[in-house]
Amino acid sequence: MSVTDEYFEALFRDNDDPWSFRQRWYERRKRALTMSCLPRAHYRSVFEPGCANGELSAELASRCGRLLGCDTSPRAVELARKRLAAFPHASVMQGRLPQDWPPGPFDLIVLSELCYYLDEHDLHALLQHAVASLSDDGQLLACHWRPHIEGCPLDAEQVHRILGEYLPLQRICTHREPDFLLEVFGHEAASIAQQEFDHDRRAYPCPQ
Repeated sequence: MSVTDEYFEALFRDNDDPWSFRQRWYERRKRALTMSCLPRAHYRSVFEPGCANGELSAELASRCGRLLGCDTSPRAVELARKRLAAFPHASVMQGRLPQDWPPGPFDLIVLSELCYYLDEHDLHALLQHAVASLSDDGQLLACHWRPHIEGCPLDAEQVHRILGEYLPLQRICTHREPDFLLEVFGHEAASIAQQEFDHDRRAYPCPQ
């Protein structure tokens, strides 16, 4: 069974930063690594389900033309909207996933510390929505805490195994530490450097 809405409401009831996203160096460093692992400098439309209080959302907003965040907790949605007030192209919706998944297309979906709260049935449903709403050149980033979390139906290894089996995408990037596992999935076969080289060669062909 997936973790209930009441669990998240209790977390945010008396604390606007229950995971200490702003205070902990671990969290700040992980956000920096997350942003560094994104293969593109800029995205057209980004969806971040489970956006919590919007700390990662604010960094994503600086790299895209449109950002949509979503959280099941009304309090988290309120906090995320305040955090993103300086970004007119960013918005936050309240909803429970997978059933309230918004229409796309998105060229980036960010699943950060979300999927282990879902049971396998709900995770497969969420991934079905994700695949359907990705653009043809879309990418998906997933990052999850590796130690077991009491009360969560899945752990990071199970989540990323399911991602690898279900997604019709290639692993572009894998970063593994004792604390977390971060992966990026996409269609591109060429590396970032190769894509830039190919672009430059087309833009500035060598003289014959």
